Amino acid sequence: MHCPFCRHPDTRVVDSRSTEDGGAIRRRRTCPACGRRFTTQETVLLMVSKRSGVTEPFSREKVIAGVRRACQGRPVGEDSLAQLGQKVEETIRATGAAEIPSHDVGVAVLGPLRELDEVAYLRFASVYRGFETLADFEAEIEQLRGARADAGER
Repeated sequence: MHCPFCRHPDTRVVDSRSTEDGGAIRRRRTCPACGRRFTTQETVLLMVSKRSGVTEPFSREKVIAGVRRACQGRPVGEDSLAQLGQKVEETIRATGAAEIPSHDVGVAVLGPLRELDEVAYLRFASVYRGFETLADFEAEIEQLRGARADAGER
């Protein structure tokens, strides 16, 4: 690790701590050349493989942007979108895989979005699952009604 102040090629770790969610490690470092201290944060890089074969780093912001489009005109706040993005990232990281297919990211979005707003869920699912006819919408609405009825029985 290069010192950000003097660019010395070697620094010493003084203290290491796991962040509150355990997804990253904060390290306090010192430079033997200039004596200055600085903090680094290490996170595991999660990659998403797309259908085209391209891989790119997972982006919570990209997930939120996609869900925001589905929620357009709906009573869904930015805080709710941020929480949904966090849930999706936690779900994906819990798999333990370093690379995850984009399909699995979409699946991870559907559950929390269904709980957040059913209309936004239908919008997202129609694009994600490629609905082509009204029958596709009707089948999904029937599943939503069935899930709601099951939840009401409990």
